[in-house]
Amino acid sequence: MIDWRHSDRAVNVHCIMNSGLIMSSLRDRSDFASRETAPRRTIKAAIGCVGRGLHSGADVRVKLHPAPAGTGIVFHRTDLGAKIPARFDHVTDTRLCTVVSLPERPEARVGTIEHLMAAISASRIDDLVIDVDAPELPILDGSAEPFVFLIESAGIAAHGGAREVLEILRPVRVAQGEAFAELRPQNPEGYAVLDMSLAIDFASPAIGRQALKLRLSPENFAQELAAARTFTMAAEIEGLREAGLAKGGSLANAIVVDGEKVMNPEGLRWPDEFVRHKLLDVVGDLALAGAPISGRFVGQRTGHAINNLLLRQVFSDAGNFRLIRAPLVGAAMHMAAAAAPV
Repeated sequence: MIDWRHSDRAVNVHCIMNSGLIMSSLRDRSDFASRETAPRRTIKAAIGCVGRGLHSGADVRVKLHPAPAGTGIVFHRTDLGAKIPARFDHVTDTRLCTVVSLPERPEARVGTIEHLMAAISASRIDDLVIDVDAPELPILDGSAEPFVFLIESAGIAAHGGAREVLEILRPVRVAQGEAFAELRPQNPEGYAVLDMSLAIDFASPAIGRQALKLRLSPENFAQELAAARTFTMAAEIEGLREAGLAKGGSLANAIVVDGEKVMNPEGLRWPDEFVRHKLLDVVGDLALAGAPISGRFVGQRTGHAINNLLLRQVFSDAGNFRLIRAPLVGAAMHMAAAAAPV
């Protein structure tokens, strides 16, 4: 059980991941060349960690378990004996994070799932049971990098069945004011990929307008998105604390911005770390589709609410999508991420 309650743990893992000692190609660790259809995947061994909940400030224990083919991604509240599917139609709150719960048992909920879901999705894990003993996952260092580290440490195994892909057949768009999110058909090269473009625009001079384009792959996610941390404005912290939230928040697990200043002594991991984290959140929220998406995502000023609305809109009409068997992924999917205007 890895203890993430101490900030030096996050620093050490960040250094290991960036050194390349752990982050070898996830694809190169398994040989599927003899098969026409990609198999479903899970982890090779159980692995867990303990960290603090962002809002409760309490210690949270989480453990990832291998699961049989066809299980999907399931959260298991060990303190309540409840299992909650990680699906868009189980999302019940998106105000400060993404929360899933059981309709018949609203107390059976798990929040702040987006960072782990992003790591699972980008690592191409199909089946997993996640034990957690609290109503939120631990925040760790505020990014998805510790979760990628756990998955890499556990190892990945193909375990039967055929992996399915959600292919977008026609454009689907949702909008709220100046914010919008859209999924478009895109499969010109004959294999399942998700290309992503996102722009953000904040009044804070430290953030401003940022944009990023990226083709989602295990390598691109690990190198370009996983380490991007969540962020907040210094002026908002007092209000959150008065509302009984953000009790576990600190400069060790979030970027804090005050006007033109970044309050974290170590600074930013990238100059555009803010849009990278927002795109990380999109990856995690779209993972609740229940299958990897083949298409193109375009968004502006998105948040958890609009990301979830996009999936609900996709599934509202059977003409928007189809499920297909995932083809094997070839070397053509390797494509470097690049910051560019949307």
